[in-house]
Amino acid sequence: DVQLVESGGGSVQAGGSLRLSCAASAFIYRPYCMGWLRQAPGKERELVAEIERDDRTNYADPVKGRFTTYKDAAKGTIELQMNNLKPEDTAMYYCAAEAGWNGYCPKPHNYDHWGQGTQVTVS
Repeated sequence: DVQLVESGGGSVQAGGSLRLSCAASAFIYRPYCMGWLRQAPGKERELVAEIERDDRTNYADPVKGRFTTYKDAAKGTIELQMNNLKPEDTAMYYCAAEAGWNGYCPKPHNYDHWGQGTQVTVS
């Protein structure tokens, strides 16, 4: 089975930064919609950011201006740079992929490839 593997989570104080990485070499060189989603305890999973086949990005309102996602073709990863972190950003973060509309992200999304998740805790 093709895998997505996240790394880079951890604990940080409010105002700090973290960068998550998702090993995604099976996807980033092909027309896939890639996304970052998160789920906090007792809450529904929510979309954080998406990156489309042409590297266009979309962000959820709570993270606009603070989070940036991009592809690192040399490493075969997608990255999520998170700055000015807030306690409400605390969640398990997942990397996901779907073929979508030939690599463009549909609404609603329908991700069918998932990583195992990485925990981010902001205090």
